[in-house]
Amino acid sequence: MNTAFSDSLAQLFSKNLQQLSEEISQYEGKPLEFWAVRGMISNSAGHLTQHILGNLNHFIGHVLAKTDYVRDRKAEFSTHDISIATFKEQIEAVDALIQDTFSKMTEEEWAQTYPLEVFKKPITTAYFMQHLLAHLSYHMGQINYHRRLIQL
Repeated sequence: MNTAFSDSLAQLFSKNLQQLSEEISQYEGKPLEFWAVRGMISNSAGHLTQHILGNLNHFIGHVLAKTDYVRDRKAEFSTHDISIATFKEQIEAVDALIQDTFSKMTEEEWAQTYPLEVFKKPITTAYFMQHLLAHLSYHMGQINYHRRLIQL
């Protein structure tokens, strides 16, 4: 790995976070729809957005960048009072955090074992960050589906 890896991964996170911001913008003025669940769809767009932000702030911010972020995963799926405008600010902040964190990482740091054992076995930081990008994309797809399901 080299700076090209850091730059590419940072760009992909930024692209996906911008898409997330655009996706949730389509719910502006429709808070009931943003937090709605229907049928077997048990996660609202709001909860999925909270989960994405909690995940990135914890695994990149707290663990790699050593921020003081404290994750409350249960609240990610139970809190209903966050505005889309607030989420958009949080998305910008987590993007800036990722850009800053990745820009400082060395080839050796990418190759090191990630500090937390999240898959019941050691994995490299590079591998786990690629997993987090896939996780972000997966939940963005769910948000897109949710929006179409409730016909915004």
